[in-house]
Amino acid sequence: MSAFWSKIFSHEKKGEDNSHLDDVLKEMPIFEKLTRRELHAIIRILHKREFKTDEVIFRENEPGMGMYIIEQGKVAIVSESAKMQLTELSAGAFFGEIALLDAAPRSASAIAKSDCKLFGFFQPDLFGLIERNPQLGVKVVLGISRLVCERLRQTNKRAFAFNEALQQMKHPPQ
Repeated sequence: MSAFWSKIFSHEKKGEDNSHLDDVLKEMPIFEKLTRRELHAIIRILHKREFKTDEVIFRENEPGMGMYIIEQGKVAIVSESAKMQLTELSAGAFFGEIALLDAAPRSASAIAKSDCKLFGFFQPDLFGLIERNPQLGVKVVLGISRLVCERLRQTNKRAFAFNEALQQMKHPPQ
């Protein structure tokens, strides 16, 4: 494996203390229903990556490969097409999870706003997990599905509220 790819797909070294990671994962909606043993199976397939300030993690319109969990630092999610920052995330947050299910082009870019330590969970790792441990793989996929459903519900509520406010502005009460 080339040095470039080994950096991208490096697994945690044996003996490193990742005990804090089970607590971080347990707080994430995707993994909240997993047991400690199942969380450890996930931790074993995570890839640790470090990014310097202003380094691009991924770009809008690139194919999605997987999700990232922020261990340390800040990450900006940016719409380059709209030329605006959508949000800024910090330790314990995650992003890019839809790419675990769908390798469609990314809808936004992710850029390190400070030096960052991230854990990547990539689609090939999820598929391998599903092959080795179907029950755990299904739990993870269901966790992602629940999260996507909840975000869709929230988006629908916001769109409805926005539409209502717009209608009020067009036709104010007399």
